Amino acid sequence: MASPRILTREFILCFFAQFTISSVLCLLIPTLPIYFSRFGAKESEIGVLIGAFNVTALVVRPFVGKALSRVSGKNFMLGGALLYAAASVGYLLVPPLWPHLFVRILHGVGLGLFSTASFTLVSNLSSEKHRAETISYFYLSINLAMAFAPYFGMILINRFSFTILFLACLCLSLCALSLVVNLEGHNGDSSEIQSPGHLSFLTREMIDIAMMAFMVNIIWGTVIVFFPLHALNHGVENPGIFFAVYAFVTILGRSLGGRIPDIYGRTKVIFPCLIVLIVSMILLSISTNLKMFILVAIIWGAGMSLLYPTLIAYAVDRAGSHRGQALGTFTALADLGAGIGPVIMGVVLENAGYPAMFLCLALISVIGLLYFYLFVRKMPK
Repeated sequence: MASPRILTREFILCFFAQFTISSVLCLLIPTLPIYFSRFGAKESEIGVLIGAFNVTALVVRPFVGKALSRVSGKNFMLGGALLYAAASVGYLLVPPLWPHLFVRILHGVGLGLFSTASFTLVSNLSSEKHRAETISYFYLSINLAMAFAPYFGMILINRFSFTILFLACLCLSLCALSLVVNLEGHNGDSSEIQSPGHLSFLTREMIDIAMMAFMVNIIWGTVIVFFPLHALNHGVENPGIFFAVYAFVTILGRSLGGRIPDIYGRTKVIFPCLIVLIVSMILLSISTNLKMFILVAIIWGAGMSLLYPTLIAYAVDRAGSHRGQALGTFTALADLGAGIGPVIMGVVLENAGYPAMFLCLALISVIGLLYFYLFVRKMPK
């Protein structure tokens, strides 16, 4: 149960704004690859079209992170929600296939603006004593969206049409905008721009921990793009079930274990989570039916439930008062992983098939574990 010190008015408004904006993304997770596939896109082309979204956010985030030292995060969240709405209109009006690349780029800018500002705002609201707990609870907004939106996204396209799906995205974007309008808005910490060591857009102090997010998100980005097609090939009518199970497990893990990284330290949480990630990808490589997919979702969700919030808390721990830049760097490399993962793995998929691609993701998990053990675990906390 979250502490009353965490559940402030600003936190609650930010939580539901993030939930609605994340629901837009999660509606599109299982449906956009299918949409592009129906218009004849190859796996590598789907990887580029989906990955462009995250790569664009990568470019935007460091600039937003630096600007948050001078500009209220509310302004960036407003801009991000407006771009989400504009992108939703673009999905409705722009003809497939490659013209959608420009819509994906527009949508990616919105992500870079909104989520960098929202996570920075929440980290500024949290005390050091409850930081990992606060971030874990805030991350539940994304997990809740993941629990429901992919499943309903598939229902919308199976029972209605992609037009209804994109209209739902537009409505949710406008809901997020209305929530952000009611935020008070806080100016950045002016001390952040006074330190010569923090004038670059990417902070070197964050690179080592951000590389962990990069590798974790290669896996995440690849699975969310190609799993829906893999599941359909094996007779699963609604791939959203996989993501719903994954999300419910992460919600449970973060609700019950949100304080674990604060109590026992960051490294003692990250190491076992990475091992679980390896196991889940190996199992996914041999999974061929819904029951096996659900088992993978449970294992993968158990590992990710504490892994990603702990990595974010680790980054904020090291940032001091320079949280905007720190999170800009962290999320930029995370987006790079989510963006290039589907592009590279789409080529692997075309040439070697799904089992080989998922085993490559397991190998990336092993590399992440070794990198953590050799370079990251000696960091404070």
